[in-house]
Order: sequence, then structure tokens, then C-alpha cells
Amino acid sequence: MPRLRQVPSDEVTDSLTRYFYDRLFSPDREGTATGSPGTWWTVFALDPRILKHCVQGFQLYRSGGLDPLLRELGQTRAGWARQSQFVYSQHCKQLRALAVPEEKIAAVAAWQVSEHFDELERAVLAYTDGLVLDGGRVADEVFAVLRKHLPDEQILELTYVTCLYEMHATMSRALRLEFDDRPDPIVEVPAPDEFGNRDITDDFTR
Repeated sequence: MPRLRQVPSDEVTDSLTRYFYDRLFSPDREGTATGSPGTWWTVFALDPRILKHCVQGFQLYRSGGLDPLLRELGQTRAGWARQSQFVYSQHCKQLRALAVPEEKIAAVAAWQVSEHFDELERAVLAYTDGLVLDGGRVADEVFAVLRKHLPDEQILELTYVTCLYEMHATMSRALRLEFDDRPDPIVEVPAPDEFGNRDITDDFTR
């Protein structure tokens, strides 16, 4: 379950929240049409101001001048890099809706060794890694390729949208929303009973 309370439909009084509840949820279906539980919406409904701000962000990037393929590559890679199964999964679907071949979608995870991406697409993926994995540390060589192909306005849009989805990926994991509602995979693996409480370094110093 998400870590915050979900707002049930009968408690919704905000008109924008009601619009999305009516659009996304159906009485004859669990979750949303994409197969997600829909808990992003029911938790963000706790504060209609925040929900409205997020929705305006979605509208902004859908009306921008950046090639949707480049935008979705950045969003998908941001989800993968931030280890958000929700963001990664949803934007794989968006790439598919853009008629991107399955092998190219799968290659986002290991784009560095893939032949499925052209020069600009590789730069977008490298830029995304710089934003998400390296905290904004982007090599001049990567930025030069972006500037070779894109006007400054579209680079700004790419930067904003990619960072926006890093935020959503981080929040989804922290609040355990949607497909990120899962236990942390990093746990201690128990030793065999016969190991007892010995110093583990004994195995390497004998």
C-alpha cells in the first residue's frame, strides 16, 4: 500500500480532481486503463494544489516544440536510472504509442552499447544520465551534440521535462506509489545456521 492515505472518490470535492477520477477510473475495472493501480492520483489528490501543478506540467510538455520521441527517451531513461518501475514502465508504453520498435525500447536500459540510436538520441540518453545519475554534471562533448541538433529552447525543454520526471520517479519510490509499491530489494541474506556469529573476515584471512 502507498505510504500516504488515498482519497476515496466520495471524498473528492475539487473539480479538477473529480475530472481526473471520472476520466481514469471505471466502476468495472480495477486501476487505470494502462494497468496501473492509480495510486499516484489518489495520493496526490490529498492536496489539489499539488495535483493541479503536476497536471499543468504534463500539459506543458505535451504542447512543447521538442520531438516527442526525444522527450520520451529522456523520461524513460530517467525512470530506469532512478529505479522507478512506474515511470520506466509507463514511458515504455508511451514510446510504443509513438511506434518505436520493441528492440529500441528494450535498448534504453543499455543504450551505451546499442546500435539502435542515432547521434542525437544517444546524446539525449547521455544527457539524461548526466542529469539523473551525475546530479547535473554533463560533459561538454554531450552538450555540443545537443546544440548541434536542437535550438536552445528545446534543450531547455528537454532539461526541464527530464528533471521533472526524475522528481516523479523519486517521489513514486519514496511514497510507494503505483508499480513502486514493493519492498526494498537490498536486504541481508541470512547465513547458514552453522555459520553462527563468526567474523566474516576469517574466511579471507586463513
